[in-house]
Amino acid sequence: GSSFEVFCIFNLMCTGSMYSGQGPTKQKHKALNSTTIHFKVVNITENRTYSCHCENRKDLDPCGLDISAGYLPDRPKNISCIYKIVKNESGVVVCIWNRGRDTNLRNSSALWVKGVSGSHSDGSTSYKVSDKGTELLSVNFTVSRSVELISVWVQTENPLGSANSSIINYTLSKIVMPSTPVLGKPECYSRKCIMKVEQPVRTQHLEIQYRAEKQTWTTYQDSMNSSHWSISSLEPYRLYHFRARSKFSTGLWSEWSTNIYAWTQEEPPAKELDVWLASDFKDMKVYWKEMNVSVSRGKILGYELSISSFSVITNVSANERSCLVELCASCDVTVRARNTKGLSPPARVTTRRTEAKSPNNLQVTANNSNITISWTKPETAPPPTTYVVEWYPDGNKLEELRWVRLGENENHAVISDVQPYECYDGAVYVLYNESSISWKFKGVATLESAPEAAPRVQEKVEGRNNVNITWSELDRSQRRGCITKYTIYLETMGNAKIYSTPASERTYIIKDLPPAEYRLWMSASTAAGDGPAGQKIKFFIARKQPLFLHFVSFREEFNPTLGFCFMLDVVPDPANSKWAKEYTQDKGNMNLPPCSSSEPREEEKLILVNVEELPKQNSESRKPILRMSPSTRLSSETEPESVIPTTYIKSLSHDSDSSDHTHTSLDTTVDYISSHEPGNLDEEDDEEKCGEFLDMPFISNHNIFIEPLVFGGKLTLDAVKIDCSDFFQNA
Repeated sequence: GSSFEVFCIFNLMCTGSMYSGQGPTKQKHKALNSTTIHFKVVNITENRTYSCHCENRKDLDPCGLDISAGYLPDRPKNISCIYKIVKNESGVVVCIWNRGRDTNLRNSSALWVKGVSGSHSDGSTSYKVSDKGTELLSVNFTVSRSVELISVWVQTENPLGSANSSIINYTLSKIVMPSTPVLGKPECYSRKCIMKVEQPVRTQHLEIQYRAEKQTWTTYQDSMNSSHWSISSLEPYRLYHFRARSKFSTGLWSEWSTNIYAWTQEEPPAKELDVWLASDFKDMKVYWKEMNVSVSRGKILGYELSISSFSVITNVSANERSCLVELCASCDVTVRARNTKGLSPPARVTTRRTEAKSPNNLQVTANNSNITISWTKPETAPPPTTYVVEWYPDGNKLEELRWVRLGENENHAVISDVQPYECYDGAVYVLYNESSISWKFKGVATLESAPEAAPRVQEKVEGRNNVNITWSELDRSQRRGCITKYTIYLETMGNAKIYSTPASERTYIIKDLPPAEYRLWMSASTAAGDGPAGQKIKFFIARKQPLFLHFVSFREEFNPTLGFCFMLDVVPDPANSKWAKEYTQDKGNMNLPPCSSSEPREEEKLILVNVEELPKQNSESRKPILRMSPSTRLSSETEPESVIPTTYIKSLSHDSDSSDHTHTSLDTTVDYISSHEPGNLDEEDDEEKCGEFLDMPFISNHNIFIEPLVFGGKLTLDAVKIDCSDFFQNA
């Protein structure tokens, strides 16, 4: 902070100049006369070097000046001394003080001491201290126990000057301090610990402090200075920390000893467990809460669980907090905790519960962080003993049950152990000595938003015009709260219908849909809004189309690869057919025109037959068949509109005079199957093995049945033979 001038005086004729700083840098000097130049320095803040140069005489060495910038020493302050007794004959005085700001110069400090013993005054003694740049300085010196008073002061100096503190007088008995006590390893029981205390010098006061983990210190004092100390009023199975300090009859307390620690021993658990249970239709899960250390009084090694209806005790590991057991309708469940010293009192919970209608005064409210349930105490005799409030995420009662047990005078519970965007169900249980009633609540959430996804939907057309819609529940992470409803969208020909269903439903049937093509999709909703629409699926309601079998006169030319036989529920009598009657009138002389003739004939009458397709059967049952009404007969009077469904189709082989193909002659005996003799039908099936058709895939009515069946040539009843081989071979 100083300002001054620097001069360069030359003793020879030269061109003088002045330099300064790192580099160095040439300064803008002024000439005083022919031999002297000077430069003014203003507010110096750091050490600087100034040098004088002859510019025209480089062979000459420059001369220079080093200037150190700093401050005068501050006056030392805050002097404090204590007198530590390390043995009975002498002690050590420790003094500390604050030297003030850094001077940026090399300083030296000294503590001056003058002692008084009785009426004798000692000379002053100084104790020098090296200044290492720290703000606090200290010095130790030995003092005889005979010295009663001391006077101390501090002197600090540097090249710029010096400074002295004020003189401080001390009575050593007032600043005397014992050495720090040493604690031995404690010997602990369940309620007390005994420890040994060592001190180099006997003191009049000893103070011991103890605390369990994360607790405040508790002080234990005793004026009787003993080497062994007993600390009582401790809790079982606790880790305690201990420390000690001592004091003479006057003076200061010693510094605290190093902390030591020890465990107290265990005792049997003090109270019963907090036990609760949950059940569904087949299982029951027993829950219990972990005991705190004040109740467990030891390390829990395991749990014992028993059910009144069974004589077996189940051992459960210490890490478990629940146990899945067999469901029982009316029994008591008992759970006990075990440590090295014994078992806890039994905790009992009964399965005898009565579900009651929730009263009007049961209120459930939620905010952004918790759920509040309140109720009015029921007016019953005897009064309730306990209330239990349980809650769990919707659909996860056995897995994530939570509960809180309240006293008989409580009438509300605030639940904070809940997650946002999660839907909770629960109940309030009113417990009596041997029974309980429950009031249930559903669909409560702290925070909600619209669902993130739509349900996965499936459809199945049932009957002629009904569709059964099923869907799966959304994942918990996608619900974003409590689902309030599902919405079904059904679209056809640009028109859409909307159906709503409660959140508890997983199926919905839409009836009496007209034949059309439909598109179906769904969405889910919470109280915060509707979720996105799901993927559209397509289905059809088909129009009922009758199937027709076309029969033409057997006088047409017969294709041997497309012959059929029919097995009917009530087999018609062939003798009643028109061609059978004609055969009896003109046996063997039925001349049939060729199939290629284009002229219409009177005999060529087309018979239309409606065919009904039955539903598919399972893999072990028969394939779909064509069924004929038992009351319908094939006769010449049958009108084209008559419905003649058939049961089975078999191939025919013929002998035709007009055919160019060679056929084996058949029996000439006229033999036919009577509709009044079903037993013969079974015999023919066994002989001809036509039943093999049952194992063949059904031939759709969209192939061979939509074409007319053409039979040509000369065909009589005695030429009919039941044979299926040609049909299946060609198929």
